[in-house]
Amino acid sequence: MKTPKTLADAIVFFDNADNALSYYAAKRWPNGVECPYCSTTNPMFLASRRIWKCRATDCRKQFSAKVGSIFEDSPIALGKWLAATWMIANCKNGISSYEIARDLGVTQKTSWFMLHRIREAMQDKTATKLGGEVEVDESFIGGKARNMHKAKRERVITGTGGTDKAIALGMVERGGNVRTFAISTRRKHELHVRVRENVQAGSALYSDALKSYDGLDKEYQRAVVDHAVEYVRGNVHTNTMENFWSLVKRQLHGTYISVESFHLFRYLDEQSFRYNGRRLTDAERFAFVLSHAAGRRLTWNRLTAKEAQ
Repeated sequence: MKTPKTLADAIVFFDNADNALSYYAAKRWPNGVECPYCSTTNPMFLASRRIWKCRATDCRKQFSAKVGSIFEDSPIALGKWLAATWMIANCKNGISSYEIARDLGVTQKTSWFMLHRIREAMQDKTATKLGGEVEVDESFIGGKARNMHKAKRERVITGTGGTDKAIALGMVERGGNVRTFAISTRRKHELHVRVRENVQAGSALYSDALKSYDGLDKEYQRAVVDHAVEYVRGNVHTNTMENFWSLVKRQLHGTYISVESFHLFRYLDEQSFRYNGRRLTDAERFAFVLSHAAGRRLTWNRLTAKEAQ
């Protein structure tokens, strides 16, 4: 099967509904199409409607390639979904819903929902822990006071430092992957649980001098760099994680401008995905997202906090 190599190729290729369907079906079902309701293989393909019908006597349900995936219940053509997926998977600083809306001919509200559903497929749900040399660091995420109107600044900024800002926690394995979380506090009980869940015991753990990390020395080879004194001491630093935070903030401040704190983890997932796939080609990153699109759903009610996250 032909695989697009560039965005221009992808837009032309997936504009054909048959190409879009056959490409996504191959990524979703690499061993052949199976019914999402009963897992019966070799269903009957109804070409006139581009859907399948299960052959199992006790099922016999009809289904499209979208059923049971992030694309389910969407009237948007699969070709437009794939074009949007290509763009968000490969644009280094992200892509705004307004740009997607203009490029694909949909409303901004629709494209915003599409992008969040694609971010759902970008989430790293593996249980593999980081190991070797691991850096851990937190960052405050929020608007810059100097860029706010005076009235908004007086309403939003009520303290100094990280007050009134969202908190992100990140861990990166040197030469490997990054893992990020939106957290509610930098206190010890929160940070220790996150570290233990995501970093192998016995690994080298590098952090700054935040007191909340104290107590991890028995489980990890921990080394601390005090940023009030120095940023690097031999091999001890958190510069890799700091560099990642700069990518996140460039994305948030430059492309997305305004992000609600309860959506922050989705934007962190997006940037983490691109960082972890930095050695892949554009086509490989795109294919990876599609291969994880099934088995994940994000409804409008859950996205807009009308249901519990």
